[in-house]
Amino acid sequence: MTAKILIVTGDAAESLEVLYPYQRLREEGYDVHIAAPTRKKLQFVVHDFEPGFDTYTEKPGYTWPADLAFADVDPGQYAALVIPGGRAPEYLRNDPELRKILKSFFDADKPVAQICHGPLLTAAIDSLRGRRVTAYPALELDMQAAGATFQDAEAVVDGTLVSSRAWPDHSSWMREFLTVLRAKAPVT
Repeated sequence: MTAKILIVTGDAAESLEVLYPYQRLREEGYDVHIAAPTRKKLQFVVHDFEPGFDTYTEKPGYTWPADLAFADVDPGQYAALVIPGGRAPEYLRNDPELRKILKSFFDADKPVAQICHGPLLTAAIDSLRGRRVTAYPALELDMQAAGATFQDAEAVVDGTLVSSRAWPDHSSWMREFLTVLRAKAPVT
């Protein structure tokens, strides 16, 4: 049976941070599902940098259907979890169904990949305390407040948790995550 991977996201997630791992993990042979607050067509965004701006800009990105709602997720059916960034984590961290899902992955020590603003979700369930992580650099203080040691690196591996700063670091992030996945949840 093919191992299943769950991606948790919502509207205003960064397009590349959802679709790159979705496609890369499928290419590797995993069965990948996207869960959101409700089963609907999601509107992703594109974050990029413009000359003269102090921070990134946001433009409409791709749309993509969610396979299932958070309330319909059985975490026991999934071998690993991917948490994309964008603005979605800002409001998703308030979703009690999602917090239950996240907690079950950490309680079972299953592989988790998080990127950019995704660590706001793991911070919301107090799963960063004592860990080494990276995130979008503007979140360094948030990561420290969550009890993590922040490292400004393309990818940081702490046990089964693999974190990355943002979409320019995709190749390092997925290389490290696939190393963890192949050890903990190989494709059969």
